[in-house]
Amino acid sequence: MNSWHNNFSHIYVEKEARGHGLTDKILARFPKATQIEVDNYKEVFARPGQDFPSQKKRMKLILAVEKGKLLYHGSENAQNFGLPNFYYNTLILNCLYNCAYCYLQGMYPSANIVVFVNLQDFFQSVQKAIQNRPDPTTPLYLPVSYDTDLLAFESIVPFCREWIEFSRNERDLLIEIRTKSANFGSLEGIQPHPEAILAWTLSPEIVAKNYEQGTPPTQKRIAAAKRALDAGWPVRLCFDPVLRFPGWEDAYKKLIETTFATLPPEKIRDASLGVFRMNADYFKRIKKMRTDTDILYQSYQKEGNIVSSAESERRELTDTLRGLLENYLKPDQIDTWT
Repeated sequence: MNSWHNNFSHIYVEKEARGHGLTDKILARFPKATQIEVDNYKEVFARPGQDFPSQKKRMKLILAVEKGKLLYHGSENAQNFGLPNFYYNTLILNCLYNCAYCYLQGMYPSANIVVFVNLQDFFQSVQKAIQNRPDPTTPLYLPVSYDTDLLAFESIVPFCREWIEFSRNERDLLIEIRTKSANFGSLEGIQPHPEAILAWTLSPEIVAKNYEQGTPPTQKRIAAAKRALDAGWPVRLCFDPVLRFPGWEDAYKKLIETTFATLPPEKIRDASLGVFRMNADYFKRIKKMRTDTDILYQSYQKEGNIVSSAESERRELTDTLRGLLENYLKPDQIDTWT
């Protein structure tokens, strides 16, 4: 996929998004873009008959105000690391990257990117949830970068910086910023915060090359994580999804050895481990679109409304990876989705 510099020739701006500080900052980044004013972002984003793969090659940007739900209960397809007050939000719809296995392709009708600029409303929703969280003995756990890659987008809109500073002032909040980006430089100079976890998704190079289009090579992600560790940030490593392909065992063994040859295990906060899984409806839509990749055409099974590998295969994948990780991390540092 092209870098974001080759995208965003057109920016759609909701009337209500005008006057927001973030809107002004984003528009200033693209002075040559054609601006088109709309009443509601869904006029562009949700219109029928769109072609996701074609749009992905030349994405447009949509600036909007989120008038609906600002906070969601955590998904059963994501790990909560034993934290019961598990929520997430959607600050951006869609991602700069184009991973073949990504559920966003089936979740949204458009590949264009929506940025919600009413940041203070999101902050207020989190503050309210902190006050009303079901288990007051544990913090509210909030991944802010599940449905996009905020760090990859940080040069366009500083959401990571904003959420780190917000979390610094909220005593009962733990945030996670998950990324495949190597863009740690955009956060350098910020004082590390122990309740703001920087989480890097790491994949064997063959996976990054074949199935994670547009992402930095794995070695660059590891180098970014090293810079974060050296600066004093809590770092999480995410081996998710673990994929089966010819030579997968050797590839993941090499990945983990390479990772911990660079990253001191004693400095790693924790790790997450999970296999491929996806909402069945999303999977069905994506499979019709993505005939260009083999990763969607393996022997997956449907259990309830989730498509994944058979249980025996899931166990083999996770047991193998867990065994490799336990050479470096304590068992209670590894959170597994099976």
